[in-house]
Amino acid sequence: MNYIQIAIDGPAGAGKSTIAKHLAKNLNFIYIDTGAMYRAITLKAMNLGIDLDDEREYDFVNETKFEFIDALLYMDDVDVSHEIRKPIISNNVSLVSSYFSVRKSLVEMQQIMAGKNDVVMDGRDIGTNVLPNAEYKFFLTASINKRAERRHIDNLERGIVSDPFKLEIEIERRDYLDTNRIHSPLKVANDAIRIDTSDLNIEQVVMLITNKVREEE
Repeated sequence: MNYIQIAIDGPAGAGKSTIAKHLAKNLNFIYIDTGAMYRAITLKAMNLGIDLDDEREYDFVNETKFEFIDALLYMDDVDVSHEIRKPIISNNVSLVSSYFSVRKSLVEMQQIMAGKNDVVMDGRDIGTNVLPNAEYKFFLTASINKRAERRHIDNLERGIVSDPFKLEIEIERRDYLDTNRIHSPLKVANDAIRIDTSDLNIEQVVMLITNKVREEE
């Protein structure tokens, strides 16, 4: 059986996760947040007390279990959906996700997930690396100011204290690291539809993508 794959890429704060989550619900697809998986590995590495700068210490990745249930991420049977959104994770995940061994292991897991279900998968290299043959590819972007504003609101809703100005600096740094990393850098797939979400709300973007998918079914 051939399953449908929808790849959504974009930089930090572009609204990928929220939009992908709503889209999956609209289409009755499984939602896979790959960024959350890298955040979870960062959390686990910090909990284990390993040297984050030493790629050789990430052997535990292959022994880690992931499961998405109702858009929540369970790592080793524990819901880590809230904890992985803390600033300390956001500030270290680019380093962890830059390691080839980490990316190789997680990409294999993600591809296995996508081979068993109709999926909406979001991240930074989905259309270019994880699901290069996806039927539908979208690249979401927005101004840094708008992305920082959204991240700030999201943090407040999660009970996390943040500063919009500092968030802009962090997002700029994240953009640089993600687009300049050696392995699977953030970039627009040649066959992806680019959508600037700066002046669009969640519902508008979800409807845009939903209509595009349904008109080609």
